[in-house]
Amino acid sequence: MKKTLKTLLLTVICTVFMTACSGGVSLGSEKLNVKTSEIQLQQPQSGDTVVTITTSEGEIKVVLFPEYAPKAVQNFVSLAENGYYDNTVFHRVIADFIIQGGSPDGTPGGGTSCWGLEFEDEFSDFLHHYNGALAMANHGADTNGSQFYFVTAPLGKMDDATVARMEAAGWDAEVVSAYKEAGGMPRLDYRYTVFGQIYDGLNVAYKISRAETNESDRPVKDITVQSVVVSVIE
Repeated sequence: MKKTLKTLLLTVICTVFMTACSGGVSLGSEKLNVKTSEIQLQQPQSGDTVVTITTSEGEIKVVLFPEYAPKAVQNFVSLAENGYYDNTVFHRVIADFIIQGGSPDGTPGGGTSCWGLEFEDEFSDFLHHYNGALAMANHGADTNGSQFYFVTAPLGKMDDATVARMEAAGWDAEVVSAYKEAGGMPRLDYRYTVFGQIYDGLNVAYKISRAETNESDRPVKDITVQSVVVSVIE
């Protein structure tokens, strides 16, 4: 179906939250274990651009998708290679939802893009808010800067009611199937730019997601991004 129609149909499920089923993955053993043809959930291949994010809680490895979100990837890679993200914090952590970073001063409004200006959203039918997705944080349409987040919704299959709503809204069958297996936040699709996916270290993201936070969703004890290293798989 056309993206414009799908975007309108998002309103059908935009208030529905994901819940883990009784057979979900136990804490401490977070792995997607998804079998799907969705490009986003494949292991990286030769020639792919990958990123190793070393945090105070361990390493998170991410594959990037420049063919579907070129500006978001260029921005993230440029900032990373210039050390922009080094020694920053995850300033917003919400359990069963996201972990957010990329603000050099550690505030919700901090940070700019590599161009010094906000840049437009990049939506693709090939990239979605599955668990472990890397996406641009913003404060409205086409207001991307430096901040990013990882999806850390409950692992395991989504509840039947959510799946039924997605199917009724006309979502692609393969996407629905992948969401059923991986879990995630489909209500964020076509609202925020997805440009990467965790392929190793998902357990680290979930460890961060369970940090104790204050009333502003900021971890009580700083959780830092120590370095971000970009490379290409040979």
